Amino acid sequence: MDEATFAKWSRKAADWGAAYRASLRDRPVRAQTAPGDITAEIPASPPQTGESMEAIFADFEKIIVPGMTHWQHPRFFAYFPANAAPVSVVAEYLVTAMAAQCMLWQTSPAATELETRVLDWLRQAIGLPGGFAGVIQDSASSATLSAVLVMRERALAWNGNKAGLSANPRLRVYSSDQVHTSIDRAIWVSGVGEDNLVRIPVQGEHRSMDCAALEAAILRDKAAGYVPAGVIACTGGTSTGACDNIADVVRVARAHDLYVHVDAAWAGSAMICEEFRPLWAGVEEADSVVFNPHKWLGAQFDCSAHFIRSPDDLVRTLAIKPEYLKTHGKDGIINYSEWTVPLGRRFRALKLWFLLRFHGLEGLKGMIRNHVAWAETLAERLGREDGFEIVTKPIFSLFSFRHLGSGDLDAHNLALVNAINDDGRIYLTQTRVDGRVVIRFQAGQFDMTEQDADTAFEVITEIANSLGAARR
Repeated sequence: MDEATFAKWSRKAADWGAAYRASLRDRPVRAQTAPGDITAEIPASPPQTGESMEAIFADFEKIIVPGMTHWQHPRFFAYFPANAAPVSVVAEYLVTAMAAQCMLWQTSPAATELETRVLDWLRQAIGLPGGFAGVIQDSASSATLSAVLVMRERALAWNGNKAGLSANPRLRVYSSDQVHTSIDRAIWVSGVGEDNLVRIPVQGEHRSMDCAALEAAILRDKAAGYVPAGVIACTGGTSTGACDNIADVVRVARAHDLYVHVDAAWAGSAMICEEFRPLWAGVEEADSVVFNPHKWLGAQFDCSAHFIRSPDDLVRTLAIKPEYLKTHGKDGIINYSEWTVPLGRRFRALKLWFLLRFHGLEGLKGMIRNHVAWAETLAERLGREDGFEIVTKPIFSLFSFRHLGSGDLDAHNLALVNAINDDGRIYLTQTRVDGRVVIRFQAGQFDMTEQDADTAFEVITEIANSLGAARR
């Protein structure tokens, strides 16, 4: 592709992106295709000769776009958001065009130094003390894996990487059952093993880890000859927004010299608003914290902010320094590839820089406060409707509800959420609370308005009533 053609299709892609974002309200939120529809449209063998960009782009619009779920749709209320504010998208255009490999300071000094600065901006924004240093990971899964690896090495006197787990005592890590499954995966990949992830029961409105049970489990494991390594606490758990009492978790962990990692992947963004910080009180005493600006804050995926009290421990766990990766003649530099599992690194800091400068903290705080208020209002409205039960009250902008139809209520609520999603105007997901199927609602899409919350109420009640009439 020559320069003129590259310029033409770059403009075409940018124009298409702007038109796409403007058209989202007119599209169904979730892809309306059946399994195999897209595969059937794509040849089974690769092309032997090149094709025109006109043909490729036409097939993109005809085949690919109809099979996409529109995560930037303002009525995307499922899972958690994966926001990409337009200013962040513009920054990603530039990152893609430069295509820099940012693994070391010398491979792109501006990428490293900007990352250091904008992560410190974020640290200040969420109220963490100055003792924390930050690094951008691709996802909270990678940050949590890194934290578990540090737990492992620290508990094994830094001998796990060298001697292997088979040469060391059996480790234990503790969490509630409200944490994300990325914690399970980190336990698998780290070699600690699923049987050594000890689930602590929860209690109270926020489904917080029972710290008396945590203490008892640690003492029991010590007596049995295990080596407790760390605790993973959550703020804003995926299912219903569970929030552990971080201060109490840290108090127990410190008494036994355990590492504490806080997974606030979704809810950490809300901590730019001072009034929400009581839900993670004590976080300043944790050893590491992760949250995803690519969820609620508006940074294009992938962009996970990982804050560490002792970067030296992280580097000691992960860094490998062959001669070809050394930067000679430069002292005091940071090579962030030594802070992460992957060696290769994208220039993720640029989109954060653009986002924070364009919207400012006050603009982002206003968005988050609106989402919380609109979710609370919707929960109140649904709770007043005959036949609806609010199962878990709003935590930040997430709540769950259940429609009280006749017969098998689990089957009824699964049918309801499927009917809502097939309708296309909004998108919700389900979970289980105390064994019962419930429907989750979370407000968090960057361009959402109050009218979108009103639409959610209308769609939920309309389809629930139609299902009830059909069952009768």
